[in-house]
Amino acid sequence: MRPLGALLVLVGVALLLRSTALSALAARGVVVDVLAFATAMWALRYGESWGATFGFVLGLAADLDAAHWMGRHALLLALMGYAVGRLSRTLVRDSARTQLVLLAIATLTHQVWSAAFELDRLESWPYLLQRVLVAALLTAPLGTLLLSLLRRASGQPLFGHAVLESGPSS
Repeated sequence: MRPLGALLVLVGVALLLRSTALSALAARGVVVDVLAFATAMWALRYGESWGATFGFVLGLAADLDAAHWMGRHALLLALMGYAVGRLSRTLVRDSARTQLVLLAIATLTHQVWSAAFELDRLESWPYLLQRVLVAALLTAPLGTLLLSLLRRASGQPLFGHAVLESGPSS
């Protein structure tokens, strides 16, 4: 029951950040993709089942908040949560490099997916490409820095190592 409560709290925090502080930055061209960050980190922590569930719930809530096609964010974030959770079985999850690469890939994927729905003219390509690149170049390092600070503040690994958590190999 504890992960379910944490899931709902993190979904609320991510949507609140996206709708308030980060929307003001996005209006100025500074895009931080909190949806991709939250989904990737949840999937690293809890695995593919919870990652897909978190991605779907967060995406559905984001779709309701943004007033556009239902399922647009939900589909991609659920798939992203599953993929990152599946990868987390074999990765050193507390490695800053691993987190940086996963966040960059997740952000690029989410931003390209979102941009695909916004393309209506050929003239919009440069702006959308710039937005995708800015989001990836900001979200990955900021997310990695945030996780590093949380790891130092807690004094213990946030995610653990995949080999230590897996059962005996056959």
